[in-house]
Amino acid sequence: MSSPGNVAVARRGASWIPYAALLVLFWGVWGAFSSLPTSRYGYPDEMIYVVWAFTMLIPAYVAMRGQTFDRRGIAMRYGLIIGLAGAGGQLLLFKALTMGPAYVIFPIIALSPAITVVMALVALRERVTRLAGVGVVLALVAIVAFSISSGDSDISAGSYLVLAVLICIAWGVQAYFMRKAATVGVNDATTFGWMTISALLLVPVAILMMGGIPGGFPWQAPGLTAITQVLNAVGALFLVMALSRGKASIVAPVTNALAPVLTIVLSLIIYQTLPSAFQGIGIVLALAGSTLMVYSDEKRSETPSTGEVAAVPPSVQDARAADSTPEPR
Repeated sequence: MSSPGNVAVARRGASWIPYAALLVLFWGVWGAFSSLPTSRYGYPDEMIYVVWAFTMLIPAYVAMRGQTFDRRGIAMRYGLIIGLAGAGGQLLLFKALTMGPAYVIFPIIALSPAITVVMALVALRERVTRLAGVGVVLALVAIVAFSISSGDSDISAGSYLVLAVLICIAWGVQAYFMRKAATVGVNDATTFGWMTISALLLVPVAILMMGGIPGGFPWQAPGLTAITQVLNAVGALFLVMALSRGKASIVAPVTNALAPVLTIVLSLIIYQTLPSAFQGIGIVLALAGSTLMVYSDEKRSETPSTGEVAAVPPSVQDARAADSTPEPR
């Protein structure tokens, strides 16, 4: 069995870009079709959560094949933080949308990658070049632009704003701890396994929010939900894999900026829905910012900075040193 240190060292040698690209693909397609169960059949958001929680079992099973579940306490703690922050934030979102307008809530939530970036720079001591820094800013602005929609009613402060801020914090913290777990040698399968467990633990809460399991829906409603939510679940696995191999300060903005671009393009093709002015600006900024970040990060990948080395725990550094020691002939 590979030690946690060796696992972390091996992943640091792998590029995060293919996994981020797959994440953008799955989440971009999911975004284009995710509203169909509700728009066609009036399927409740809470039931969509329930179905999603069970679809998480599919990629979890695939991820665990040939892998060893990390039973360390630190793996469990980080895994539960990641899982409950993500799933809990999703349930809070459903509640917030019943209390306030989406055009106010989503731009606030869209700032969650900014929290991830700040935490990664401060706590993990990640360092980015000026070029990558410009890319991060462009991507964050793009994410907010994608979330802006017009609203005709007056906006008044309410408890939904508090919920929106809590969701933003939860999802920002979730991405940070995905990266943090990887730095202490927790493998991807274990992290995603705890995410799946956490999602299932909150299923009773979702059912209580509905007052019970509703009936009267055709089989197409849960069936279509399952198909779309599998895309969501697989995308979540690729997020874990990307964050275990790349800087959180780069991966989080890139993936959150590019997935909506694909969703908008697919919506244009399938539904003939033209993007708004804000979305058009977001597309340009997302592509420009992501290009700068990817180019800068790949250029620096061969020469890790002092901050990057310091972010790796001593146990992992020792494992790396042991691996580089030549064996006696």
